Amino acid sequence: MIKNIKYKWVPFVLLIGIPGVANAQIDTTFTRTIINYSDFLTLVSKNNLGYAAEKFNMNIADANVEAAKVFPDPELTIGASDTGQRRMQMGYGFSGELSWSLELGGKRKARINLAKSTNELTKALLEDYFRNLRAEATLNYLTGLKQKELFAVQLSSYTILKNIAVSDSIRFKLGSISEIDARQSRLEANAMLNEVYQSEADWKTALLQLGTLVGEQKADALLLPSGDLAKMDRVFDLNQLITSAQNNRADLLAALKNKTVSQDALKLTQANRVFDLGFSLGVEGAAVVSNAVAPTPSSTAVSAGITIPLLFSNNNRGELKAAEYGLQQANVLYKQTELQIQVEVRQAWFAYHTAQKQVRQFNTGLLADAKGVLDGKIYSYKRGETSLLEVLSAQQTYNETQLNYYETLYNYAAALVELEKTAGIWDINF
Repeated sequence: MIKNIKYKWVPFVLLIGIPGVANAQIDTTFTRTIINYSDFLTLVSKNNLGYAAEKFNMNIADANVEAAKVFPDPELTIGASDTGQRRMQMGYGFSGELSWSLELGGKRKARINLAKSTNELTKALLEDYFRNLRAEATLNYLTGLKQKELFAVQLSSYTILKNIAVSDSIRFKLGSISEIDARQSRLEANAMLNEVYQSEADWKTALLQLGTLVGEQKADALLLPSGDLAKMDRVFDLNQLITSAQNNRADLLAALKNKTVSQDALKLTQANRVFDLGFSLGVEGAAVVSNAVAPTPSSTAVSAGITIPLLFSNNNRGELKAAEYGLQQANVLYKQTELQIQVEVRQAWFAYHTAQKQVRQFNTGLLADAKGVLDGKIYSYKRGETSLLEVLSAQQTYNETQLNYYETLYNYAAALVELEKTAGIWDINF
């Protein structure tokens, strides 16, 4: 379900009311259209411009099937003659001929079969295009979710440093800390603010890409994905995945269809080497010649004939050899695709399980430990029991831990997308 939420472009402003610390103008209330994954994928399948362009290949292939069914056109020849000898009264004449070629060797059937097999290959290629497009769109959707979380982490870290800087400014005025410590706090807050700005830009850039994928880019709103990166746990059996890939992968089906196309192309080449019979039926007439020297009555002659071409060109077997090599190449490519699919599934399976282990490592308490250390250091710093550098070190550790956590979650989700894409299955939803 798509849910529109619109706000005015009013920036969310974090103000630091102390000298030397920049005012943070961070826009988190931009106009947005919240969209869930299933609706997003539906829009991609309907509106993606690249996919729409690929669909025309099916229309072209259908038209080529119809074009392959045509018979050779007959030819009508009409002629007239006039000697121009009006004084000698030589008269005039006319002629007409209807000719037609009869295709032998099953040429028409071979053309139709080639067009049909090409049509099936085009369909398989279109399915494979959507398989890759679906995976690409999903990864971009996940990127939008990830960048939102990374932005939130950076903004939270900035807020912590800002609060420390505010507190240190007050403490410096009260004489509790030195000026250098207060300056250090302001410096760290300003440095973190630049990272927040960059993270904000990365987030919006990721959202812009979603609009491109669905074939639209609204000037007043960005698509905002909804979902949870953590809902990506699956259990797979490697052998079943390989079997599924061999049965369902559209690119393997395309490789198989390519073999059929090459076979039909060879048959058409062989058929084209058979001669075609040409039939003709003609009529020729002459008007009366009425001169005194050689008077001749009018006459009409009817003729019929058969044309048999002498195919000396068949001595050149270059086109036939090319078709034979094309078939051999298609067979090799099919075997290579079959092998490549097995390798891809295994690689994706290993990558998925590695990412799964990395996510579980975070679930053992890394985030909670890093947060606990930071809270403890801040508390001790405010009591004058620890240095600012120790606080900054703890804050940096906590920030990096959170960033690594969301990067790892994204990598885990991306590994699942890649695994299901390579296995020819799809049950992703979040």
